[in-house]
Amino acid sequence: MHSERTESTKQHRMLYGSKTPDFLESAHEWRRLFAETWGTFLLVVVAAGAGVVGAQSGGAISLEMKVVAPGLMVMAIIYFMGAVSGAHLNPAVTLAFALRRNFPWSRVPGYITAQIVGGIAAASFLRALFGMQGLLGATTPGPGVSDFTALAMEVLLTTGLVSTILGTASGARNIGSNGALAVGGYISLAGLWAAPISGASMNPVRSFAPDLIRGDMATTWIFVVGPVLGAIIAVGFEWILKGHPTAAGTLAAGGDLK
Repeated sequence: MHSERTESTKQHRMLYGSKTPDFLESAHEWRRLFAETWGTFLLVVVAAGAGVVGAQSGGAISLEMKVVAPGLMVMAIIYFMGAVSGAHLNPAVTLAFALRRNFPWSRVPGYITAQIVGGIAAASFLRALFGMQGLLGATTPGPGVSDFTALAMEVLLTTGLVSTILGTASGARNIGSNGALAVGGYISLAGLWAAPISGASMNPVRSFAPDLIRGDMATTWIFVVGPVLGAIIAVGFEWILKGHPTAAGTLAAGGDLK
């Protein structure tokens, strides 16, 4: 483990010319948890807020704007704090990294708690500013779409998302712009064609937080079960494609180098 940290520091110096704090140290866990809380807040406030502001403005925000905005936000978050926490922002992603053995199970509860806190804070912020406009940006099955269809869509979309995340974290491609562009681009692409079916959540917290604050959790299970199943499937696919987990994937999942 020590040799991996030393190599990570060397790589970081070569790439950036300076030494940064070793965020793999347990003493910096509070920084990682703060990053996950703040990052998830920003993601949810944009993803849910697009629907809220769209309703508040009488439709000034189009469907295309609503689905592209979260992708751009995730891209920005990966750039500014990916090196701190790995920028999971999503319990399904944290679970996938742990199942892939790129992330210690002991850190999973803290990350997921931080993500839930950030999501609830974002939904509360929207509620305080705009009331119940646009159902607080909740994700629900589209008109005429059954719960099963929405669930299947969330499984499929999350499988693709987590495959993208794991794939760009498994080697040199996670350095620089590639990971941020791939993940942000996938989120936008998924929303462009699938948002009318399920809302293209792919993130339990993004759906749970607005549902909790608005007091309607009738379909929340779809957006918890779907992403979790999708994450598990994606981990299996990653094993088929690439075999054992890589050291680069561990660094990407835990921070320090993204």
